[in-house]
Amino acid sequence: MGVISYIKEEIKVVKERDPAIKSDIEVLLYPSFKVLLHYRIAHKLYLKKHYFLARWVSQRGVRKTGIEIHPGATIGKGLFIDHGSGVIIGETAILGDNITLYQGVTLGGTGKEQGKRHPTLEDNVMVSAGAKVIGSFTIGKNSKIGAGSVVIEEVPPNCTVVGVPGRIVRMGDQKVPSADLDQIHLPDPVLNDIRQLQTDNIRLKKELKALKEKLAKEKIIEEA
Repeated sequence: MGVISYIKEEIKVVKERDPAIKSDIEVLLYPSFKVLLHYRIAHKLYLKKHYFLARWVSQRGVRKTGIEIHPGATIGKGLFIDHGSGVIIGETAILGDNITLYQGVTLGGTGKEQGKRHPTLEDNVMVSAGAKVIGSFTIGKNSKIGAGSVVIEEVPPNCTVVGVPGRIVRMGDQKVPSADLDQIHLPDPVLNDIRQLQTDNIRLKKELKALKEKLAKEKIIEEA
């Protein structure tokens, strides 16, 4: 893809996913645009085994944006990094098309593995703010990772994951559109459990009250 085509594609991606943008030229100021331009150059150098130059270009991108993408990572089309400060993408990470990452996301490794050490994100995955995906497993297409979650094992397609460690709280057959960027209204399994406990507690209190009243009536009858 040439520079002009790349810029046009990035403008399209940003305008689809960021309601704050008011004009096409603003895209040139976006950290996501800047760091991906550095990444594309660094990745080509990395593939040609120019490792020092690749890292040099990559680190310039880090200093300008606060986003660290290792030049060895494999990234498809349509990656959008919203704000992006603190985002880290490891060397052996593989990202499909139309991925959305928010600030503070880490796609990292455990530090103990050899070879493939970082996660694979299939098409249309969204990883919310502060989430950590650690290890060499796959996040299936169309899945969402909730804010602050820590994911340490494989996630099937079309799932929603929240919590520490991450738990699958929704699994469905419906495709999640790449433009669906809602990282707030996700299921909360802890809150659901608390509400269920509250409901059970109220029911048990009512049953206990009814039982006490029944025993009291029976006692009165026996005394009479």
